[in-house]
Formats: sequence, structure tokens, C-alpha cells
Amino acid sequence: MTRKTILAGTSILALGAVAMPAVAQERVPSVEIFTTTESYDPIRYEGAFIIAEAWEELGVDVSVRPMEFSTLLDRFYSEQDFDATILGWSGRVDRLDPQFFLGTLDSRQAELGANNPGGYDNPDYDALYDAQGAEFDIDARQQIVQEMQDLYVPDAPVVVLFNRDEVVAYNNTTFENMNAMAGEALYSEWVPMEAQPLGERATLRIGGPQEPDNVNPLASTSVWGWKWMRLYYDRLVRLSPDVEPVPWAASSVDPVDDVTIDVTLREGMTFHDGEPLTAEDIVFTFNYYMDSDYNYFDSYLAAIDSVEQTGDLSVRFNLSEPSAPFATITLSQIPILPQHLWEGIENPGDLTPDEIPTVGSGPFVFDRYDRGEFMSITTNPDHFHADEIAVDAVEFLIYADAEGVFTALQTGQIDMTAWRLEPGQIPLAEENEELTVVSVPDFGYYHMTFNTRREPFDDRAVRRALSMAMDRERMVNVLLDGRGEVGTSIIAPVNAFWHNAFVERFDYDLDAARAELEEAGYSWDDDGRLQR
Repeated sequence: MTRKTILAGTSILALGAVAMPAVAQERVPSVEIFTTTESYDPIRYEGAFIIAEAWEELGVDVSVRPMEFSTLLDRFYSEQDFDATILGWSGRVDRLDPQFFLGTLDSRQAELGANNPGGYDNPDYDALYDAQGAEFDIDARQQIVQEMQDLYVPDAPVVVLFNRDEVVAYNNTTFENMNAMAGEALYSEWVPMEAQPLGERATLRIGGPQEPDNVNPLASTSVWGWKWMRLYYDRLVRLSPDVEPVPWAASSVDPVDDVTIDVTLREGMTFHDGEPLTAEDIVFTFNYYMDSDYNYFDSYLAAIDSVEQTGDLSVRFNLSEPSAPFATITLSQIPILPQHLWEGIENPGDLTPDEIPTVGSGPFVFDRYDRGEFMSITTNPDHFHADEIAVDAVEFLIYADAEGVFTALQTGQIDMTAWRLEPGQIPLAEENEELTVVSVPDFGYYHMTFNTRREPFDDRAVRRALSMAMDRERMVNVLLDGRGEVGTSIIAPVNAFWHNAFVERFDYDLDAARAELEEAGYSWDDDGRLQR
């Protein structure tokens, strides 16, 4: 082949390269933001539209889909059928230990019904999660927990929108000794056991717009289910109002070594149907939870290798690895089930409401649940703590919205609110001499969780850009009237020992969001729609 021919061929190739059409780009798929209805929680509802507005400006086709709360939970947890969802993790006292919140990003908890519905998967994060759980030196554990926050935040699998102050109120003419707890405010497990009636009526009436997703201890995935059930189910340990572990159904909890825990039960305990509570019930309960398809407690149960009965009232927990929060957290969260009622139930998650055993051994006895309207429990006179309880019953009245709850409080239909007051209601409550307003910081948080299994949220750059397109300052200042703070990490600032104050921050900046997308190869079509 002559040099002239070679050059000619090269020219043809060059011309061909110039003439080739550019690779066609496709628009980023439309996305839905799931949120609560406006009547249930106007803050989450309005927050969704604030976010959608900015995402639209960024070139993403967005729709907001409000849902009834229990339906939303099912789509998020049980089905994991969502694009992006706004929900909240409550700051229950057991969650002051970082174990639970860290577990919401553990890839092994991404199964249906478990606590990582967004499906975040980072092997380095999982390894650190195991390491912190096995570390008994608190300073060394703190370093690992803070490293985990540094690791996950840049990936933006979840965005903490804000930590909202818990502002609630109670009627100071009907009850006293109403002590708020961090993260739980008044609707804690201790208020019904400590409240003192000021009149003839000794029934404590609580009001809220929320109700349990169900009262099945093998199916409930909402804090509202567990806030109710923990009053009539006992646990081996309870966390005190000062967040100290208190032996409860257990008379003692004795570590034998790092992987062996001996528990001795109180004598004379019975279930509400009169049957005795024994070590067999404890062994059954933990094995039943571990063998079920119910994944809500997976992070608490993961360290258990086996549970064995060592006496009529004694049990030994054998762990597969050391677990720093085990004695304090795991033993304080698993409800004790009566073996004689549950052992014949093969598929506990499939029980209909009428089939669910509601028998526990706790300080209160299940009485009634009319869905959407009313719940009640009565004080258990045979409980070891009964002499310390002044109320004779607890009733929960369910209202359609927060306005209905506030009206009920003002008119004396209820004694306390289970849910935060809306910003506009707070000054009205403060002006009412019969009401006492209580405000405590929250270590729970409202979050936007991306389904990282779906386009476009499977792309880290998109998640980061969309995180920069959330005006969280506006949410706090306008929607919350300043009663909260912009979120930074799944470990809240008020939980100062474990919180990492130096994680990457995604401030509201649409220009930075566009730059993040451009660097990752995204562009915009003639209609301004994002494409790649």
C-alpha cells in the first residue's frame, strides 16, 4: 500500500469521525416524592412541595404523592416500592445509643420490612458498624461512630431534613408530675406510671392524630405501635427517665464475659391471663423473633448466637460477638411474649386484628382498640410496679388532624398531646393558664430517603445534587417557625457525644447542584429537562 493510499484512508476515517452523530442522551426518569397527608402532618406535606419546586428548577420532573400514614409505611418498609420518601425516625430513649440509627444504613438491614428501606450498600460502612457494636471502650467506639458519619454523608443515601423540637402541652388542672423525656416529650412509657391525678378522675387521656399501624408485636414498624404496646408488654430492662437501664422483668443482668450474659427473672410474675411468666417464655420470645420474617428488631438481635434456659427463672444469652449495647438496648426493647399463646402461630405477620394475642405481663392491660377512633388500657393491679401507679387507665383519642387534637386539649377532652403542637398553636397554648407547654430537643429526625436501587437515585452524583436542592433553612425558619435546626447527620447534634459536627454539609445551592451533575456527565435538553 502506497503512502498516498494510507493518507487517503486516514482522511476518510477522520471525515467519518467528524460526521458521526453524537450519542443520544435520555431524560432522567420522572420521580415521585411520597409524603404524609396535609391533615396528618402539614410540615412534611409542605416540605415535600418545597423540595419538588427546587428539583423541578434543576430539571427533574417531580410529582408529590401524599398518603395516609399507615399506607405510606407499608410502601416504604414492607414493599420498598418508592422513589423518594419523607418520613421521620422518632428519638426514643433507646436511640440515644447510636446503634439503631447507624443500623438504618447497614446493607444487611435492607430486606423487606427492615430499617434500611433505601437499600444503601457500603461494605466499609457495614464493617465499621460491626466494629462499633463490638467496642466496649467508649472513646474508641465514639471515634468509629464519628468515622461512619464521615463515610456515609458524602454518598447522600438519606438526607436529614431537620431535627424538630418536641413542643407539647398538658392540662395542669387535671394531672401533675408530667415529666418530659428527651426525644419523647410527654408521650413516654413513664408518664402513665408517674402522673398524679388532681381530681376524682384518674384516667389519663392522651390525644393525637396518629395511631398504631397495628398492635401486632411481630408486624408493627411504627413508633406509634410500640409507644402503645410497650405499656402492656414487659421487657427485661426498661430505660429510666434519666436514660439509665433499670432491671424490670429481670431482677439482675450479669455479664459473665464479653459474649455471655446471664439474666435472672423476678419471682411471681404472671401474664394478664394469669399464666406464670418463666424462663421458658424468655427463651421462646427471643428465638421466635430471630426465627420470624419480622425484621424490625434485626439490629438488636444480630449479636445473639443462642438463648438457653439455665433454671426456672434464669436465662443465658450467648453472643456470636461482643455487643456493647446488648444489655442496655437489646434487653430493653424486645417485648416478652407468652409462649402458650404464640407457639402455635406459624405466620405471625399474617394475623388479622381479631387473631392477634394482646396479652402481655406489663403494668397495663390491653382493653380496647377501635381503629381510627379510640384505644384504652387499664392498670394491672397484679404488676410488681402497680403500687407506684396512680392512674387507673390510659385512653388514647384519635383525631383527624393536629387542629382537632389542639381543640380537644383546650376544651378539656384530653389531658395531654402525644404529638407536637403546630407552630401557630404554641403561643395560644402558652396564653392558656390551664395548659403547660413543654419543649425538649429531639434526637430523632425528619428525613428524605432515596431508593438507591432505582434510577436516578442509584447515581451518587444525582443524590448529592438533589441534596443541594433542598432548602432546609426555609423549612426550619418558615414551616417550624425556627423551632428546630437543619439536619446534618443521622446522629443529632443534641446527642453531642456521638454526633460528628464536621461532616460534609449540603447547603441549598442550585448552582453547585448543577455543577455536580455536569461533572458527572449530565446535561439539559432544550426544554430544560435533565438528561444523560
